[in-house]
Amino acid sequence: MSDKPSVLVLFAHPSVHRSEINAKMLRATRQVEGVTTVDLYHEYPDMRIDVDREQKRLLDHDVLVFMFPVYWYSTPSILKEWQDLVLEHGFAYGEGGTALQGKGFVCAASAGGPQHAYREQGYNHFTIRELFRPLEQTALLTGMRYLPPFMLFGARTAVDEDRLPSHLEGWQQMLRQLVAKEIDWDHDEATHTSNHLVEAAS
Repeated sequence: MSDKPSVLVLFAHPSVHRSEINAKMLRATRQVEGVTTVDLYHEYPDMRIDVDREQKRLLDHDVLVFMFPVYWYSTPSILKEWQDLVLEHGFAYGEGGTALQGKGFVCAASAGGPQHAYREQGYNHFTIRELFRPLEQTALLTGMRYLPPFMLFGARTAVDEDRLPSHLEGWQQMLRQLVAKEIDWDHDEATHTSNHLVEAAS
């Protein structure tokens, strides 16, 4: 990776005016120096993504972050549209497609269900790491280093239970580690989330 301070956060929430978690995550992200934020639904309300602009942003940054609430076990639709259009053959993969090699990739997501629901015995049956495998494979195919998602589970009750402040603090700490290139990318492959990386550094 280069010496440039360069974490690019692509924020996606289709109804951010109703957000209790992700809007605050976005505001907390904007307070960290060395981080660029892009609100995709605000920038592209018609879903007409400027591929050249987005590819330039990728080239200018070392770490890519998808920030979103989990919708039906995946990302909001604009992030899929972004992937389909921006991660082109010859740019992100395939012959000559080396633009993203060596960069980092991580998701910062919130899920309404509690963490115990995201396991084989839970009502969602799969861990969040397993459900995000298409994103992990996208990172691997494009030559990016992958961290398990930084998660807030039980998002529906997080505010009432006063869990959001510590989560925001942990997220800002992780961002500062990413900017400073202090993050441990050689994580335990079996780990389901990256939250412990911040806890370990505290």
